[in-house]
Amino acid sequence: MPKVPQTFDALAVRTWCGLALEALGRAREEIDAINVYPVADGDTGTNLYLTLESANAAVEAVFTGHEVGAAAGREADSHGPSLADAAGAMAHGALIGARGNSGTIMAQLLRGMAQVLGADGETAHIDGPGLRSALRKAADSARQAVAHPVEGTVLTVASAAADAATGTEGDCGTVARAAYEGARAALAATPGQLAVLERAGVVDAGGRGLVAVLGALVETFTGEAPRAFAGPAEVHARVRTARAAVDIVGVGIGGVHADVCADPVPEEGGPAFEVIYLLEAEDGPVARLRDRLDRLGDSLVVVGGDGLWNVHVHVDDAGAAVEAGVEAGRPYRIRITHFGLGDVHTGGPGRPVREPAQRAVVAVVPGEGLAGLYAEAGATTVLARPGEPPASGELVEAVRRAHAREVVLLPNDAELRHTAAAAAEQARADGVRVALIPTRSAVQGIAALAVHEPERRFDEDVVAMTSAAGATRYAEVAVAERQSWTMAGICQAGDVLGLIDGDVAVIGSDITVTAEAVLDRMLSAGGEMVTLVLGDEAPEAIAGHLESRVRESYLAVDTVVYRGGRQGALLLIGVE
Repeated sequence: MPKVPQTFDALAVRTWCGLALEALGRAREEIDAINVYPVADGDTGTNLYLTLESANAAVEAVFTGHEVGAAAGREADSHGPSLADAAGAMAHGALIGARGNSGTIMAQLLRGMAQVLGADGETAHIDGPGLRSALRKAADSARQAVAHPVEGTVLTVASAAADAATGTEGDCGTVARAAYEGARAALAATPGQLAVLERAGVVDAGGRGLVAVLGALVETFTGEAPRAFAGPAEVHARVRTARAAVDIVGVGIGGVHADVCADPVPEEGGPAFEVIYLLEAEDGPVARLRDRLDRLGDSLVVVGGDGLWNVHVHVDDAGAAVEAGVEAGRPYRIRITHFGLGDVHTGGPGRPVREPAQRAVVAVVPGEGLAGLYAEAGATTVLARPGEPPASGELVEAVRRAHAREVVLLPNDAELRHTAAAAAEQARADGVRVALIPTRSAVQGIAALAVHEPERRFDEDVVAMTSAAGATRYAEVAVAERQSWTMAGICQAGDVLGLIDGDVAVIGSDITVTAEAVLDRMLSAGGEMVTLVLGDEAPEAIAGHLESRVRESYLAVDTVVYRGGRQGALLLIGVE
């Protein structure tokens, strides 16, 4: 039997996140199928999986950072991340990646645990009593985050797990197993607590997901997976078909880009929209936001803290919910789901299922401005924030939202190629024909979209788009965050860097001068079209200066300028 941790340390956090993700991957379809509360939208398993995928990616990033630092000889990284580092990464990753009502509550459960695991930044590990405290904090935190807690849900299951752990003495394995068995028993009892579950003959979907996560915790400390939860026989008799989605439409509310999609109808008389966003705000405004959103709708869950929150609510006025967030702070990663279109099981008479489109393009984009540009060209977009690359599950979800038989996937980042490949494989398993074009920059994606023709044969379209992307050289201008060795020499923090095809080619002190040097190098090899994508922090006059430079120095070369928004780089340049 492989060695397993006896106490809860950073490695145990890493192991638990990985096993929990695997467990939710196996149970995802079953959990989706029994999702009837608070809205029968069949996505609880998927939402929990995406939330844990984000948590797991954050933990892996922390370990990778320490491994790289240790290899570079940094003494501080030689012993790996602390328990506080790993637990904090887990909580933050879940918070920023939380999806739906269930994922938002799961993020708060993990945050509650992390607050105990990382309470003393110097502690290397905790034992059984510490785990008991962490489980209690998790259950209490999640209950406090829900505006109107309902029994028979994941909150009940979490409390039962904490209660069972509280009465147990022993090491982490013993406590984890007691929590799992307590949660398992509570889950089986949920149909008797919530009428909608009893009518459907199922257990609570969110609670079922938590049982899977706690089962992974048992396996972390014992090396053995506990007995699986079978649930009522009706669970398997009520598997519903996948939801019909509609195309993503980019809308601007308060200057922020939101993804709007459609899913099944809620219970009769319920709100029409689900609204979710991340929010940068202080505690005071968030308290007022809770009160306002509680008056606007239901299923309100606000989780997080320390200036970053995840807000989830069901409302009839989605715009008012977002505007409330704007008044409280800075909302972003806004997602609005309309419960207006259902499938044959939930839509009722006269609600036809929308036929899938023949072909669609799904693209990862680094800023709201580019997201709008791509959406105007007909693409379904996945927004990638600086330092927060999307996980494969987010790309798979975007492919499903595109609702097409054939999909062209544009990752627009060399580092996302493997993530995109994994997403493509999963989408193919769902029966979608997917072609992955390995675009390394958003400007290559723009070139590919420019020649996209849905009417021609799929293979021909993919070849044309691939050729257009490959014929586009790409560059970016950014500011160095730290001293580093580059192909152009040593740069210092604050230097302006000009990267061409991924490598640093120019190091300067002035943004406009550096951008001009990069553009000259690119056009020295020829070109017919220059694409400039300006970030929010780019100088106002830089676009006009570069356009003049091209017009005066390079005959028959056209220039087009776009606003990219918060895209990370000051400037993206493409030359075709």
